[in-house]
Amino acid sequence: MKHTTPLRAAVTALLLTVGLGAAPTGVASAAPLPEPAAASSAAAPSASAGLLNAMRRDLGLTASQAEERLNAERAAEAVEKTARLAAGGAYGGSWYEPSTGRLVVAVTTRAKESEARALGADTRLVQHSAAALDRAKARLDTLRAPTGVAGWHVDPRTNSVVVTVVRSEREAPAVREFVDRARAGGPVTVAETAQAPRTYAAGTVGGDPYSTGNVRCSIGFSVHGGFVTAGHCGQAGAAVRGWDGSAMGTFQGSSFPGNDYAYVGIHSGWWTVPVVLGWGTIPDQLVRGSAEAPVGASICRSGSTTHWHCGTVLAKNETVNYSQGAVHQMTKTSVCAEGGDSGGSFLSGDQAQGVTSGGWGNCSSGGQTWFQPINEILGRYGLTLHTA
Repeated sequence: MKHTTPLRAAVTALLLTVGLGAAPTGVASAAPLPEPAAASSAAAPSASAGLLNAMRRDLGLTASQAEERLNAERAAEAVEKTARLAAGGAYGGSWYEPSTGRLVVAVTTRAKESEARALGADTRLVQHSAAALDRAKARLDTLRAPTGVAGWHVDPRTNSVVVTVVRSEREAPAVREFVDRARAGGPVTVAETAQAPRTYAAGTVGGDPYSTGNVRCSIGFSVHGGFVTAGHCGQAGAAVRGWDGSAMGTFQGSSFPGNDYAYVGIHSGWWTVPVVLGWGTIPDQLVRGSAEAPVGASICRSGSTTHWHCGTVLAKNETVNYSQGAVHQMTKTSVCAEGGDSGGSFLSGDQAQGVTSGGWGNCSSGGQTWFQPINEILGRYGLTLHTA
């Protein structure tokens, strides 16, 4: 992180307040937007008023409801891990249910229902195991999808593989053929979307968080030695310039399509901090770990174009069919985003979730956005998340 500007001075002040020195070995999240790292086990502090306000605006909750939901989601994260192990081969997936504030665990045998309930989860008896659904989805991943197919993912709530098609192209011969082939490989449900997904890179604009060539994107999360972001923002070897236009670093690794992640190593004069910017909507947020939030959990995104917005996790392990090619193992959310938000931060509470890839819609009329999970990126490049 370079100096000057009140916003960046505020980030530095925040770090000093919590006793975190600015280590001269990484990159500053000057403006975040596009297995595995250890998740923090420390109890999360009470949510800030700004975060609660953002959840009230985007999720329709009161401040007390938002705080109660965050507490319930943290409990569900812990239950999910033990319930998955207890269910073993009968595990059919799980999700957070906002109406009850509890985790629901799907199982294929009644014998495992009582074990899951004993751990504090609700249960649902289903026909197909998560492993069987994953195999069905993996078969779809070998197919070439037409542009009228937006993506596909395993949905534990319907106990099927959901293939999402663009509404206006549902009856197109190529789309119908893809759906027929998908159904031949396992249980498939078809859903519709108004638009096809696209990535959220944008042309360079003065004062942007970072740019490469004529593309502007956003920092995701600080790691020791640099930061992670979206792969479609730059290829390995590409030079990166920071928010002030100065040389910032270089893409050390990048993958897109197939994946959508990248690692940028930074130059001297920049350093890393475990912070995601709140853009004045909420206070800047400290990052304390990377525990994965379940389907149904609330989630918020920070980006250089549309700043701070919240929503919920809609699906995991979705294959997204961009015009440039399919990207696998993505997480689908109800959060909006726009051009230039690519690469930025997705958080659940104080836990890093992933970097923004793309989606459809905007933050005026709404839409959906996908992110590449953070733990996959950390594992791929052997990186360590910078945490508070």
